[in-house]
Amino acid sequence: MSTLTAQRTTAAPAAPGRSPKRRAPKRRLRGEAKLHPVVWVFVFAVMGFSLIPFYWLVNTSLKQGVSLSKGELFPSQPTFENYLAVFQNPEFLLALRNSVIIAVVTTTVALVFASFAAYALARLKMRRKAMILTLILSVTTFPAIAIAAPMFSIWREIGLYDTLLGLIIPKLTFALPLAIYTLTSFFKEIPRELEESAYMDGATPFTAFRKVILPLAVPGLATTAILVFISVWNEFLLAVTLTTSPEARPVPVAIAFFSGTSEFDQPLGTISAASVIITVPLVILVLVCQKRIVSGMTAGAVKG
Repeated sequence: MSTLTAQRTTAAPAAPGRSPKRRAPKRRLRGEAKLHPVVWVFVFAVMGFSLIPFYWLVNTSLKQGVSLSKGELFPSQPTFENYLAVFQNPEFLLALRNSVIIAVVTTTVALVFASFAAYALARLKMRRKAMILTLILSVTTFPAIAIAAPMFSIWREIGLYDTLLGLIIPKLTFALPLAIYTLTSFFKEIPRELEESAYMDGATPFTAFRKVILPLAVPGLATTAILVFISVWNEFLLAVTLTTSPEARPVPVAIAFFSGTSEFDQPLGTISAASVIITVPLVILVLVCQKRIVSGMTAGAVKG
């Protein structure tokens, strides 16, 4: 009995053609890799280094009077008087309107012209397309200070100095190369078969571009619009060189001309409050659209 029991308790041989079940090793999904603690320390250090200036700006905007000269980590008597003073300043509201007009018009015009140029570079068969794109991007390598003085003289002669149009044109010069480069990468990723099927249905090249390509390139257009809008909104050098009156000054220049209520009053609190007001919308925009921005900057990095 003991022998039979021992034989029954022994594992039966596996059937021919079947292998014993083994647990497959769990594969770690992409993005689930554990980072070394030292890497996390480095990440938090970079985040702190980046956020401390913005926190100090908010901290200063909540101070008034003598507390502005104190290096307090937290304001002892926080107040929103600086924010109320900024919104009661008519020059700031006028400058805010000018910045919105300049940024929106520049972004819209840049998207229209860049979409045609990027589509041509991505689809048309032409020689030295890479060289053409390099020449377009080379415009952004010129420092703005190199063209500020000549443009100041030219604008004074032709009547564009101290006007909104006189700011839109030079800002568009630097916004177009960025828009063309970003949109070219997006157009390259759209399959050509979609256009060919549209051509077979009798569509013209412009119709195929308008009804097939542009709807598919909406993520790229949105990414490009965000990048161009931010760059135009934050530009300072050309704005301060080509304007002299509050009627044409954008927000960054208007903040630089803030003055206190008296000769000995420091406008540090109102300047900080105005800087927070114009920065927070951009921060929110970047946080909401960060995936689109990253995809726009890396589009075409693998595919040629």
